Amino acid sequence: MHRLAQLWRTSTVRLTATFIFIFVLFSILLMAFIGWQSSVQIQRQQTDDIDREVKLLQRVDRQQGMRGIAVAVQRLSRNPGPGIYFLGDPTGQFLLGNITTVPIYVLQDEGVYSFDYERAVPVDPDDNRPPPGRRGFAVVRSVLLDSGLRLVVGRDVVERRGFTAIIIQSFLFGVGGILVFSVIAGGITARRVLRRIDAINATSTTIMSGNMSERVPVTKRNDEFDGLALNLNAMLDRIEQLLQGLKEVTDNVAHDLKTPLTRLRNQAESALRDGASDDLRRKALETTIVESDKLIQTFNALLMIARAEAGAPSGALVDVDVSAVVADVAELYGPVAEDDGITLETAVTDGIHLHANRELIGQAMVNLVENAMKYYEPRDGVMGKITVGVRQVGDRVVIEVGDNGPGIPLEDRKRVLERFVRLEKSRTEPGSGLGLSLVNAVTRLHRGTFRLEDNNPGVLAVIDLPAA
Repeated sequence: MHRLAQLWRTSTVRLTATFIFIFVLFSILLMAFIGWQSSVQIQRQQTDDIDREVKLLQRVDRQQGMRGIAVAVQRLSRNPGPGIYFLGDPTGQFLLGNITTVPIYVLQDEGVYSFDYERAVPVDPDDNRPPPGRRGFAVVRSVLLDSGLRLVVGRDVVERRGFTAIIIQSFLFGVGGILVFSVIAGGITARRVLRRIDAINATSTTIMSGNMSERVPVTKRNDEFDGLALNLNAMLDRIEQLLQGLKEVTDNVAHDLKTPLTRLRNQAESALRDGASDDLRRKALETTIVESDKLIQTFNALLMIARAEAGAPSGALVDVDVSAVVADVAELYGPVAEDDGITLETAVTDGIHLHANRELIGQAMVNLVENAMKYYEPRDGVMGKITVGVRQVGDRVVIEVGDNGPGIPLEDRKRVLERFVRLEKSRTEPGSGLGLSLVNAVTRLHRGTFRLEDNNPGVLAVIDLPAA
């Protein structure tokens, strides 16, 4: 009972029961309507047969008189079947027919009547025994012929009642079969649905217990539950990636922030020692300002990434001349690159506009150019070169920043888009590992894609955005 009550509390079982009730109710109404219509049709057919015979006998009476009507009634009375015939004189006395007595009220007025009757069954003429009788219930029409005779024509309705009983019996068996079939089908359906839901619940319980590698099972039926399972598994994959990324971010943040904070503390401690010179204290304060600026830059980058990933606020996206933004960044970093022995070239198509956030697009370009400059390694006979370009390809706007530096291995090109990931293991180079993460977040905000390609040599950073 507890199991049944638990099943009944589930939405699947209650929904299945609702559909079974609706189906059974509709089936009962449909079968009742069919039975009623069949009975009405049989009754109408009997009434039409009675009216047709009455009209035929009235025509015989008018054309052939008493002798003709007597012969016709005698012939019809001898036929086996449900027909009821009575021909009487003007006073109602029996003359011919297969029933000998008719209620007096039937003979008094013309019309349609129903009554119990007893009809004699034909026997062998040589048999001297009295003829047996057969009782029944008849529906008749009584008319007064032109010859003055009383004519009663009808049909035995016992057979019709028997047919109605057969219809009712079939109806009851049909309803019982429908109930049994519906309960079985509903039980199988509910069991299958509950089994799939239980599998999802079991997977969720396992995941909540700490096993993040568990996934919802997927069958080969490719039904809606499989679609739900695929989406849940994709969500779980994403959550697992985020948790792994969070762990890596936590480790990297602890390392990247602990070092400058330790230096800040050491510098402050040195400046506070007795006998520290003014130059030492001044240098400690200057170092504190530099380290603080680096920390502020790191937190600003994190806030900007969070802002981009959360989506731009209402009104933050406006019509932006992307060509002008890219050209301004290239012009700003041209002299700096030249001082470092790097040539910065541009290939900017004028007049390209986007519905975008100018500040974020500009910051993404700054990060890409600074990365290209920072990781350039001077080599004998090879001049550093950075190319910055923007062009429109169909309904896409492509922004590219390429260099001829050492490049990024293929297996690391997705990993470097995560926060605080730096391929330089010693982590002695300036930076926090947030530059490409910010570029990727800004690109996703603008419904685009960011990828790193091989520039042969070096890296080609590509921001692919929708033009509309």
